[in-house]
Formats: sequence, C-alpha cells, structure tokens
Amino acid sequence: MGALEALFLALAAGLSTASPPNIVLIFADDLGYGDLGSYGHPSSTTPNLDQLAAGGLRFTDFYVPVSLCTPSRAALLTGRLPVRTGMYPGVLRPSSQGGLPLEEVTLAEVLAARGYLTGMAGKWHLGVGPEGAFLPPHQGFHRFLGIPYSHDQGPCQNLTCFPPDTPCSGGCDQGLVPIPLLANLSVEAQPPWLPGLEARYVSFSRDLMADAQRQGKPFFLYYASHHTHYPQFSGESFTERSGRGPFGDSLMELDGAVGALMTAVGDLGLLGETLVIFTADNGPELMRMSNGGCSGLLRCGKGTTFEGGVREPALAFWPGHITPGVTHELASSLDLLPTLAALTGAPLPNITLDGVDLSPLLLGTGETRSTGSLLCEVGNTRLISTPRLAPSPGSAHSDTTADPACHAASPLTAHEPPLLYDLSEDPGENYNLLESMEDISTEVLQALKHLELLKAQYDADMTFSPSQIARGEDPALQICCQPSCFPHPICCSCPDAQT
Repeated sequence: MGALEALFLALAAGLSTASPPNIVLIFADDLGYGDLGSYGHPSSTTPNLDQLAAGGLRFTDFYVPVSLCTPSRAALLTGRLPVRTGMYPGVLRPSSQGGLPLEEVTLAEVLAARGYLTGMAGKWHLGVGPEGAFLPPHQGFHRFLGIPYSHDQGPCQNLTCFPPDTPCSGGCDQGLVPIPLLANLSVEAQPPWLPGLEARYVSFSRDLMADAQRQGKPFFLYYASHHTHYPQFSGESFTERSGRGPFGDSLMELDGAVGALMTAVGDLGLLGETLVIFTADNGPELMRMSNGGCSGLLRCGKGTTFEGGVREPALAFWPGHITPGVTHELASSLDLLPTLAALTGAPLPNITLDGVDLSPLLLGTGETRSTGSLLCEVGNTRLISTPRLAPSPGSAHSDTTADPACHAASPLTAHEPPLLYDLSEDPGENYNLLESMEDISTEVLQALKHLELLKAQYDADMTFSPSQIARGEDPALQICCQPSCFPHPICCSCPDAQT
C-alpha cells in the first residue's frame, strides 16, 4: 500500500471544517486528455494521480478556453476569457512588453484578501515587465519560486540533465538569456539545473504549508509544474523508469510530486481540511510524437480548438466533502475562481466573470451550469462546445498527426453551415451532423438555432481589451542576473548551487 493510499484510508467519512479549506491547485503543462492512467492510458505510471481520481471527483468534460500556455493560465487565475484581459493571441516571450494587467484580479488576490497565505511554485508565463512588474509577487502571491516562462524559451540545450554533464534533449530558443529561476523577484540561479526543479518546488510547497499552519492561516498553493512540456526532463529517481521514454519519465515525476504534496498535507494533519484540484493548461504537443502527450480518442491537440486541444483531465479531491465518483457535467478552468470564492467565503471581484460556481457540483448539493454550453476561443474566434459550433484552425503543435485538419497548413476557416458534433456520442469529432442536410432531425436544428443565438449574444456582450502580446518586445526586459555584463545575453549566467 502506498503512502498516499494509506492516508486516504486513514480518514473517516463525514469530516467537516469550520474554517475555509486549504487549497492546492496543481496545473500540468501540455498534458493530454489521454495521458493519465485514470483516463485510460495503458502504460502511464501515475499511481498518485490515479489515487486522487479514485478518492475524489473525476471530470470527463473539463475544458480550458484556449489551447496555449499564456491565455490558458490567465483564464485560470482570473476566471475571465483572455480576450477580456488582453492575453491573446499566442504566448508571451521573455522580452515581451505586455503581461497580465495589474488591474485584473487574480485568484491569489481574492484568497489573500480572505486571509490566506498564498504561494506559487513553477511556471508563470504571464509576463515579466519592467522590474518584474507583472510577476507573481505583484499579482497576489506572497511567495514565488519558479521560472517566468516556458523552459524552452532560452538556450536550454546548454543546460544539463541527468546524469550531470549530459545535454538535455531537444532544441530551444537561441539568442535569448538563459532561463532564470526566481525566488520572489530575485534571481536564484541562471540557468537552474532542470532535473532538480521539481524537488525544489516540493520543498517550497512544504514550507508554505507548514508556515501557514504555524501562523494559523489557510494556505493557497498554485503548483504549476513544467511537466510535461517539451523538452522533457526528470530527476534521477525517474529517469528511464517509466517505460514511456522522456515524456513518461517527466509525467512520472509530476505524479511523484503530487504524492509528495499529499504526504506533506497528511503529515500536517490537514488532509480533511484541504481541497486539491488537478488539471492542465492545454492539450498535448502532438508534433513531438513520442516526446509529446496523448489526447486519447479526441481530435488534434495543442494549438487547436478541437477537443484534443481544449479538453483536459481534471480531478477534485476533498475527503469528507467531495463524494468519490465521475461527473459528465460540463466544467471549465474559468469556473475555478468563482468556485473557490464560494467555498472560502471570499467576495467576488466587481468585474465580469466568465465562469460559474461549481461548488454545488463538488459538494453534491445541486446543479451548476444551466445553459448546457461552454464558450471557448482561439485568437479572435469564439466557439460553443458540447455540442459545438467549431472553427477549424490547425496548429504546428499538432502537426505529424494523420488528420490534416490538425496541421498548421489548415487555415482558420469560417464554416457555413457550421461544424456540429455530438460529443457525447462522437468525442473524436469524426461525424459532422450538418454534413448531410436532408438527414438533420428537428431536434438537431433546434439545438443549432439555440447555439447560434448564444453565440450572437456572446458576440454582442463581449468587450475585447487591447492585446498585451501585440505590445511588442524589448530585449532589455529579459531578466539577467548580471544586468551590465558583456557579451549580452550569454553572459547572463549565475551558478546554480544545487547542480
């Protein structure tokens, strides 16, 4: 019996808490719908996540609004579609001038105002700005340990993996500063040793939990792992252990981190007082083939608005409060801010939110979403999902698949009539219900009219904020531990004491 399973079995049903729950929000990177054992993968080694799924609520229809890092993370933390916050189109780069606007209210700010000790470990990717103006310490997080963007946004092939002095596989961006590891606003190392990052993040998380308990405060931990983003890496305990190559090793290490976090919660006696949520930012990068994830039966992957790009695994675990099971209710990362505000008694920000409160679903007290639809977007294109009015943009992230609609060569196309799929029967989006107009039932036509009405209302109500990503770049904004060094940027190097 594993340590996590033992912790689960040690808890009796019917636990209650008079104070707001601690919250652990775990966010994976480029993880596919079909990558976890609990979602059907035959060879993934994910026992800790599978235990969370068995002991909590597993979602089959959980969505992110955009299938790319920056906008998806903005949506998670604000509960707002990225077009409202300006976090579109595409992703921020190390020298980007834009970032998550400080007037936006993040989940961390909502919970900090409720008395939570807030901390983030891992990948930010919501902007740096002058003197770190957009970084987590200015967005509601009391503590931060992590890197400001993806680990391939720098010359990461110059970093070493396990064993020491072995170059990490894969090509990354040249001509940029090495990736910095930040402790709050200070450079901890540049570049850090990638295989040691996950252990650092777990240690940071343990300290946050213990300090919150000593201070008599609830804690909010946003654990945004780099796994399973390309190029994959893992620590010594996981390298060549998964049977699924570097991708499987990194997934196995992520699962190990989940187990370590749950053990830390249990050691503090807080398992019944802690809500744990796990999901991911977008679908798998299929162009990497065996070094990318798996979307299971779903169509396409990262960068597309087909199901493989926007439908994600999601788990919610809170012993004594969430009844173990599986839900087919529609849910979204946009829903987390209003849901956690409701569960903690925190007031909602006075701003338009695009999510709904899922607490009745989590606690088994009632229904949540009345419209039966979910709005998603890519760039300036909106769609409605389940059943869905879908555009068909391809993406280089989903090249190498057999389906040409997934490829970058497939342009963003306006369909008239729209594509319409019944995802309850056809999750792979193989059969367009409107392909043969003479066979369309009255029920389908009525559903289509309803969806078109919802989309028209959405278009009329939507306000687009200016794009933060379109603000351009300034190389001087790249973080350098030796700002005046020469030759720039390769001189921006500070030894990692934990290599």
